[in-house]
Amino acid sequence: MKKIVILALHLGYGGVEKSIAALANILCEKYKVEIICIYKLYDKPAFAIDEKVKITYLIDSDLPVRVASYKTLLFHGHFIKLIKKISTDYFSKLKILSFFKDSISGIFMYPRRFSVMKKAISESDADIMISTRTFLNEWLSIYGNQNIIKIGWEHNHHHNNEKYAIDVVRSSKNLDYLVLVSKDLKKYYAKKLRKNKCECIYIPNMLDNVPKRLASLEGNKIISVGRLSTEKGYMDLLKIFKQLAKKHKDWHLDIIGDGPERDKLEVYIKSKGLNDKVTLHGFRSKDYIDKMLHQASLYVMTSLTESFGIVLLEAMSHGIPCVAFSSAEGAREIIISGKNGYLIKNRNATAMIKKIEDLMKKEDVRKQMGKDARKSIKQYTKEVVQEDWYNLLEKKVKR
Repeated sequence: MKKIVILALHLGYGGVEKSIAALANILCEKYKVEIICIYKLYDKPAFAIDEKVKITYLIDSDLPVRVASYKTLLFHGHFIKLIKKISTDYFSKLKILSFFKDSISGIFMYPRRFSVMKKAISESDADIMISTRTFLNEWLSIYGNQNIIKIGWEHNHHHNNEKYAIDVVRSSKNLDYLVLVSKDLKKYYAKKLRKNKCECIYIPNMLDNVPKRLASLEGNKIISVGRLSTEKGYMDLLKIFKQLAKKHKDWHLDIIGDGPERDKLEVYIKSKGLNDKVTLHGFRSKDYIDKMLHQASLYVMTSLTESFGIVLLEAMSHGIPCVAFSSAEGAREIIISGKNGYLIKNRNATAMIKKIEDLMKKEDVRKQMGKDARKSIKQYTKEVVQEDWYNLLEKKVKR
């Protein structure tokens, strides 16, 4: 039985970490699987992982992962970036002693995480290694056994950030494969890496569960799920809903998620008299989210950028039509405008309001779109994505 090792930063909350858990769960049905994590942040992983999967933590530490990346420190020597990133949090809260403690800990922790991961990579008995971060791509390229298959797994969209794209290319050029979660990214990086040994492969993220029952779409609820951070555009969503609520007083907006923008959003909701029309649910479990999705009639995404958009697929799995700005790259790959939802160009709020209002008024239209939304998730189901990974892992064995 082949052994697959997945290299991870941690197994806390995050989109990458959710994908790691999902991948490990499908691969362990056929392979021996181990996840090697640099940090152990919690007593158990944030997302459920099959007991057949071995989890190895290299550093048992509560050091915040929010500090600058190892690459910033190791390759560029910009210690000041590390200090500034921590100080922004701590000085704003007057936690000066904590600031100095974490600053010193951070500076000395990064060389340690390099040394422990280097050792783990070089001494592993894996047949295949999958890296989940750019800096891990580099370490896998340099220190991985020559006889193993080396795979990079890129989750993030470059969002026209040339420096980030260059980092991905540089870190991947000596790998065997680079797995991209969108067709757009596969095309982009295949062109960039065409002169290197690395082959680009498209495998989308997957839905780990498809509900048996569809949402009725007969209620008056709009839902959105995600981290409450600037790039998710939740302030834009509130402004859009404020306009809709003037005419459609019986509709309600549910936002599930937490993050740094929450206080700002709460102030806006209160100042505009939307307390009875908008609910910020905070971070919730998957079961809670599924229950809320099942009660919703529309899903709205106002993200400025979105690498993949798994939340859109989760909504569509319940048979919910989705409306999103086309600036969210992942949405462009999932939503077929006019079929399973609407894509709004140029972040045009007026156009989005009109499309949402059309769906609010026309129950028959949103139900038909909901049926089409459900049909469009087939290529993202566990069975299909699992087969894609199996095909890749069986493609070439060096041993």
